[in-house]
Amino acid sequence: MGYTKEQLLVRLQELQIDFTKHEHPVILTVEAQAKHVGHLNGALSKNLFLKDKKHRFYVVSAMAKTNVDLKVLSQRLGLGKGGLRMAPEEALGEVLQVPLGCVTPFALVNESARCVSLLLDQGLKTQECCFFHPLSNDTTIALNARGLDKFLSSIGKQSVYVDLEANPPVGKDQPPDLASLVPSDAIAIPGQPDKAAPSLVSDMNHAPANNKSTEVSAKAVKPSTDVRKEKLSNGVSLSTSFADPEKYVEDFIEKTSSLVLSEITEENVKQYGEKHGEVISNTIRKKLAMELKSTATMFKNTAYSEGFSAGTRQQAKRL
Repeated sequence: MGYTKEQLLVRLQELQIDFTKHEHPVILTVEAQAKHVGHLNGALSKNLFLKDKKHRFYVVSAMAKTNVDLKVLSQRLGLGKGGLRMAPEEALGEVLQVPLGCVTPFALVNESARCVSLLLDQGLKTQECCFFHPLSNDTTIALNARGLDKFLSSIGKQSVYVDLEANPPVGKDQPPDLASLVPSDAIAIPGQPDKAAPSLVSDMNHAPANNKSTEVSAKAVKPSTDVRKEKLSNGVSLSTSFADPEKYVEDFIEKTSSLVLSEITEENVKQYGEKHGEVISNTIRKKLAMELKSTATMFKNTAYSEGFSAGTRQQAKRL
């Protein structure tokens, strides 16, 4: 299982990164998030989880008002006009290990996401603070770009800031300006064939010291409407991780067994004597409570997403 919200917040504290936390109901869109934190000084963000034809994955974190044209971005990466698309729903659980609506740069903390390329909107650097979900969309945290850079550096990721509205010419004598950001490794997703995640993610999160950031900029262009056109044509389904009860139970039992075995040591037996069993029980209860709470939140988020998408499809039929 991937990082939980609680584990991520603890890590930020350990890194001495300043942030503020705002709890709210589960939300799926930037508009809904704005109702809870929009009155605060800071930049709302939209986060896209993308893939190319060679099964390489990308997270694009942009300011809410930034227009991201996937065709132009694809060309700038050297992938051709149609080289980028929304990542399949299964990849949310398998690669980022987050439910729908929780894609942010923080999802790259999981080892399964180590080959995912991250592109950050250059506009985020100038904001007093930026708003992101910390792996769960029932909470928003605010931190500045320096704090985000410090976190990314701690997981071995370089902060690359890009002018996402740019449309520089690409040709024989003008190579793609973002080609260096294409991941070197592909990620195979087991199970069903690729199915593009619903394009409503374009409006939501479908997605140490001395650390350096990179900035790429060019000329602005008009936004594409292709994402909008797909909005009502795709459904939402549970990600592979949540839709396979057998795998979930197996992972949970394995984790529990590991916790029990880790507590049965000669040192603990000598220290606690007859109370050893009670100590083990309390320790396991404490460690698993956080995991179960996080999992329950993921199920709740996914169920909420299912209802949201079903309502969207029903509206499309009426139209």
